Amino acid sequence: MNRLLIAMRIWKDKKGQDLIEYALMAGFVAVAAGAIMPTVSENISQIFSKVASSMGSAASQGS
Repeated sequence: MNRLLIAMRIWKDKKGQDLIEYALMAGFVAVAAGAIMPTVSENISQIFSKVASSMGSAASQGS
């Protein structure tokens, strides 16, 4: 019975719902912008590649 009550409380809890909805909406907007404007998606891809390489070199220097 205790497990059922705990499960019902978790099921009704809506505290993190807004954050998830905003994250999904931001992801949708990013995908739509990349599909509509191919040059933007190429620039974003280059930026992420530069960030990834910088983080990789920083991680190898730190260890």
